[in-house]
Amino acid sequence: MRETVLSIMITDRDYEEEFAAWHQEKGIPLVLTVLGEGTATTEILDYLGLEASEKAVLLCIMPRSPRLVRQAEKELWLDLPGRGILLTVPLSSICENAAKGYLMRHKEEATMETKEATYELLIVITNQGHTDLVMEAARSAGATGGTTIHAKGIGMDEAQKFFGISIAAERELVFILVRSEKRRAIMKAIMCQAGVQSEAQSVVFSLPVCDVAGLRHLDDEDAE
Repeated sequence: MRETVLSIMITDRDYEEEFAAWHQEKGIPLVLTVLGEGTATTEILDYLGLEASEKAVLLCIMPRSPRLVRQAEKELWLDLPGRGILLTVPLSSICENAAKGYLMRHKEEATMETKEATYELLIVITNQGHTDLVMEAARSAGATGGTTIHAKGIGMDEAQKFFGISIAAERELVFILVRSEKRRAIMKAIMCQAGVQSEAQSVVFSLPVCDVAGLRHLDDEDAE
């Protein structure tokens, strides 16, 4: 059976159309784009030769294909600093056969390749304006940078009853890609320094990552 994944591609907004066109060329039918902002520190930006910039996050559902990830890394020049990163997260199911057939129609043969996850994606839900606090906590435990997406919460009344505190409706999602062995320490740091009882009122969870491209600089750092 073909494994289904959510593909997440993060790049500068200047490359958004180019990256979207690449998906269409590969026969991936539905790509959703949301806008975000980078959170890397000045030191990291200087190291990578980047400037602080607005980000585009491209999301799509497709069959897992390490070969397609390698093609993206080569054809979209993801090895170059500032071009972007690609990661895939496994999905457990898609309802409706018609929808699944549409989203999974990419013609490449499925692969049975499986590897233990090296990276995990942390998703932090925090009050608007507190991303810096979240990232300071994450960096204190070894994280580098992340991408922020603005969101609006619903069901705040129920959340307030559960936690016993007032929770802001204006929220932010922070995506942080980390090595698996650092996940626990980074999540603990976020919850200790920016958790529900703080002004940030953050909640954090993690997702396993199947495949990743565009992070060679992190691998080189770890090898030093």
